Amino acid sequence: MTARYIVDLTDSEREQLVALTSSGSAKARRIRRGRILLLADAGVPSNQIEVATGASSSTVYRVRRRFVEGGLEHAINEGRRPGGTRKLSPTDEATLVAVACSKPPEGRARWTLRLLGDRLVALSDHDSVSIETIRRRLREADLKPWQKRMWCIAALTPGYIAQMEAVLALYAAPPDPKRPLVCFDETLKQLVDHVVAPVPAEPGKPAKIDHHYKRNGTAHLAVALAPHLAWRKVWVLEHRKYGAFAHLMRELVDVHFPDADVVQVVMDNLNVHCAGALYRTFPPEEARRILDRLEFHFTPKKASWLNMVEIEIGVLVRQCLDRRIADRGRLAREVAAWERARNEVGATIRWMFNIQMAREKFARHYPDVAANPDSPIVHAA
Repeated sequence: MTARYIVDLTDSEREQLVALTSSGSAKARRIRRGRILLLADAGVPSNQIEVATGASSSTVYRVRRRFVEGGLEHAINEGRRPGGTRKLSPTDEATLVAVACSKPPEGRARWTLRLLGDRLVALSDHDSVSIETIRRRLREADLKPWQKRMWCIAALTPGYIAQMEAVLALYAAPPDPKRPLVCFDETLKQLVDHVVAPVPAEPGKPAKIDHHYKRNGTAHLAVALAPHLAWRKVWVLEHRKYGAFAHLMRELVDVHFPDADVVQVVMDNLNVHCAGALYRTFPPEEARRILDRLEFHFTPKKASWLNMVEIEIGVLVRQCLDRRIADRGRLAREVAAWERARNEVGATIRWMFNIQMAREKFARHYPDVAANPDSPIVHAA
């Protein structure tokens, strides 16, 4: 059957095929066709070519015929494969997208491929739709209904913008030893103990931890960060109340920054973060003395990302807290060791976001001054 399709390569064609089959970077089909042509050119019978290349008899026959009829490129390259017809019509695909963007059925947290297929069958004339068909159509629409993204930026009102720029201006100001900048925030840590003692790691074996655990309550951690001084302080607290905040502020000005005229504190709008907390805790004279040396700067609502200490808390969680810690005593020791090591190496945070970047990123949220040229001020003629 293949006798009339004789493969007779030129020297240049032979060199091209040798380079193709030895490159290792070409597609497997092209390499196989190249080997078939080289073996056929060497006079190897078709049945032996099939064994040597792992190709079927029809493939060997087709490659030889394509070479004789169309030349080398026609033989080793293949045209676009038509494939099967699409099972879903444009209307079906539009229905699929609409369902995937809708609320999942009762009792389900999210849509799955199988659920979408079942719903599409119920809404169309199809007897069945494969999961692979659903997956491909969703991929074409760049749609992943099982994914969710969370945002925590509130409405960018003029008030939000004013507070944001005030904090960014504070970060951009040159350091002043008499007015140190301190970022302050709090976080929660669950106290968890092992029920079964963990098994340490061995060569070839990872450490093992039983999934059962015992809860021993919670602890609150307050974190202060002076970014210009590469200094941080972490307190382990029993609770988060007005009195705890007041005592931390007094320690900040009297113990950690006794020579400062004013300590500038950046923090969020938690209810206990207020001047009134000091009047709740100390006599008026003492509260006033402490507040005269404090200057509070609040981030906008839902803008904790503006507080540098959030980055430091993230480092604390990853490096120290991401494990089971049974009691406050051990937690305090572990946190103190982490704090001491971070301060000794002078770890800092490189803050990149500034006012100019904010105005570019949130440009559409800034008021259009040119569109409101009228001034409420009346000038005398």
